[in-house]
Amino acid sequence: MRHRARIGIPLALALTLALATTGCSAPAGDHAPRGEPAARTAAFDSCGRRLAFDRPPRRAVALDQASTETLLELGLQDRMAGTANLKTQIPARYQEAYAKVPVITPKIATAEQLRSATPDFVVAGSTDLYTKDRAGTREELAALGVPTFVSAVDCPQHGAPGKSPFELLFSDYEQLGKVFGAEERAGRLAQEQRAAVAEAGEKARGATARDGRQPTVVYLYSVFNGMPYVAGGTGLPGEMSRIVGAKNAFDDVAEDWPEVSWEEVAERDPDFIVIGDLSERGRPGDSAAEKRHAMAGDPVVSKLAAVRENRIVEVPGIELDPSVRSVHALGLLAAGMKDLGYVR
Repeated sequence: MRHRARIGIPLALALTLALATTGCSAPAGDHAPRGEPAARTAAFDSCGRRLAFDRPPRRAVALDQASTETLLELGLQDRMAGTANLKTQIPARYQEAYAKVPVITPKIATAEQLRSATPDFVVAGSTDLYTKDRAGTREELAALGVPTFVSAVDCPQHGAPGKSPFELLFSDYEQLGKVFGAEERAGRLAQEQRAAVAEAGEKARGATARDGRQPTVVYLYSVFNGMPYVAGGTGLPGEMSRIVGAKNAFDDVAEDWPEVSWEEVAERDPDFIVIGDLSERGRPGDSAAEKRHAMAGDPVVSKLAAVRENRIVEVPGIELDPSVRSVHALGLLAAGMKDLGYVR
């Protein structure tokens, strides 16, 4: 059970004093990421809130794993005062850098935990981490002089009409690059990932089901208390499907990961199934093996051709949520469709 955070005046004062002696006093080039220029003045909108910086943050806190790995990919570990909400193991390529970052909590951060890290910038993948019973609202943090960033993927309605989820993700890299004076590295990352998206689309060009129509797919993210959670129409898998020429079978459900029934999965009768392996998270029903067992044991779903003929693609589950790793899952999806015969 989570308890509403109560922030007293002494703690708020301590945060204000810490910010006055850290992020607001250093010259623009102090401790800039190695090999990157210091930030110039950066100003932009983040999920409906105007942010402005005249020097790079020195004590950034990432409220989720996706934000943490983005900052690590940009080489900003020396600018991080904390991380939280780890779902799976940090990839090997980040572990040395990650070891330098304090873990303020392995779970979702509370207001007390966040403020104890005396941040001068907070980064999150979604707005739901900024609530009174979590890290505190963005308004509360702004009143303390702490700017808050939210991934553009979670707020496509703010200033980015028509942009794809991947383009919104890449804009996150570029905005964060401006904030920290890491524009070159951020631009290179965005360019490399744009190329990976284009390559996945090219590999899956002309995908068709056996009867010549567009193949349909169900993304099975989790099985909790025996019930499946699948990709709905508002998450990244819908865009992944579009790129590779498939159709997400639950695109008509306006949620990222809705709980459905096995009967609904059977009714959609997908041509193939993508299983998100979350075995490192360790909850019941998280592993790919458990999901396969659940489908094989269901009297209706077990009769689907996709299950009987093993038309299944496994990807790391965390990569189905927007992150610096998502292009890897997209590549696995394109390769899996080819292996299953949907691409000639």
